[in-house]
Amino acid sequence: MELIVDRLLQSEGREVYNAWFFNRNTTSMEAYLQLEGVVPGLGDAGAHAGQICDADSPTFYLSYWHRDRKVVSLETAVHQLTAKPAAVLGLIDRGTLAEGYFADINVFDPTALQTQYPEYVNDFPNGKGRFVIKSRGYAATVVNGKVVTEQGRHTGERPGRVIREFSRG
Repeated sequence: MELIVDRLLQSEGREVYNAWFFNRNTTSMEAYLQLEGVVPGLGDAGAHAGQICDADSPTFYLSYWHRDRKVVSLETAVHQLTAKPAAVLGLIDRGTLAEGYFADINVFDPTALQTQYPEYVNDFPNGKGRFVIKSRGYAATVVNGKVVTEQGRHTGERPGRVIREFSRG
């Protein structure tokens, strides 16, 4: 109890506690993450946006498993977070930097990556709420050749589009 009170005081009440239902054994996770069939990351497409937020999983993967634990190289980590899920989902012309592909790029400093405290915001229609988790260490995000974020702030650009074409081979 003392630890919880100390952490809440240090974080000015922003510390969030959760229970790991899966993957609690980080030692076995190192071997698991090396398997070819593993695609790290989570996402429920916002189905539980008012209860959980997995938006920090790529940043956590890069900072914890690559930078801190040195379980995967930077190249492997980026591949596992980009090309691999694009291939699994059947996304066309995405996931790698190649001529003719969509140019979606995150520019980041692996040594500075860090997730921030979750926040609850009421920005959905009718004032409904959701969790958001911001990260530090990203200089910019480029979507279809346009800078959409700089140092974590949205530029107002919205060049993305809904993906309606998939390769189901």
